[in-house]
Amino acid sequence: MSTFVAIDFETANQNPESACAIGLVRVVGGKIEETEHFLIRPPSRWFVFTGLHGIGWPDVEAEPGFAELWPKIDQWLDGADFLAAHNARFDRGVMDACCAAAAVEPPALPWACTVQLARSMWNVRPTRLPDVCRYLAIPLNHHQALSDARACAEIVIAAQEDGWVF
Repeated sequence: MSTFVAIDFETANQNPESACAIGLVRVVGGKIEETEHFLIRPPSRWFVFTGLHGIGWPDVEAEPGFAELWPKIDQWLDGADFLAAHNARFDRGVMDACCAAAAVEPPALPWACTVQLARSMWNVRPTRLPDVCRYLAIPLNHHQALSDARACAEIVIAAQEDGWVF
């Protein structure tokens, strides 16, 4: 089995560079090895999604910005075969926008999307993260970045156990 990192971003507002939290889950050989959660100070104080994830400017104003945090995030990705995210287009867009704003190269790793995986492996519909977690009996505290990333990792592990190969 491969090594991968499941990622989930929470954003302050509709701007993709407004990441305010990231959850990271490293999986090696089908087992969760490490987890990490970072709060991120976005480039603006404008928060729209506080009601969704519970994070506001007072929670992040003293936290590092993405550029300061990037060396730690990049270290987490070292040795991974791929990245996984639920609705990977969103998380990849946030990663790319934050990397561009920080003037760093985004990871060159391929991304696996657990929305697509749940549809193709088990024909789960709808494929919102709570729906897939309910189908696979995975605990979830939705819109908490580490819980979402952990759930994503568990979805990939379940798919690998059912024969999926990246």
